[in-house]
Amino acid sequence: QVQLVESGGGLVQAGGSLRLSCAASERTFSLYTMAWFRQAPGKEREFVARRTRGGYTYYGASVKGRFAIFRDDAGNTLYLQMNSLKPEDTAVYYCAAGTVIAANPASVTYWGQGTQVTVSS
Repeated sequence: QVQLVESGGGLVQAGGSLRLSCAASERTFSLYTMAWFRQAPGKEREFVARRTRGGYTYYGASVKGRFAIFRDDAGNTLYLQMNSLKPEDTAVYYCAAGTVIAANPASVTYWGQGTQVTVSS
């Protein structure tokens, strides 16, 4: 059983920063590619970033250069560091895990419950 628990969402001003956390087991990290997706009200779920088991990272075009995905040294947490935030970044952010995660949300096997990020202008 894979359990993903997000935290760290909140309200931030445009241009500010926020760090999201996804608690998971070391075993989960060893088995799956990990990723972040987001979904704004009335919109489709959107790929944000992924990290493979080998540490390769890839970002969606809208967040490239502003966000960073990484794992803590203890191996229990996946992070999404969000910098230079824009109002269009406002969404529920979801941690995800799967064998091979593509930009399509259908490629995801496991989802966290989501955490709300709101960026004010």
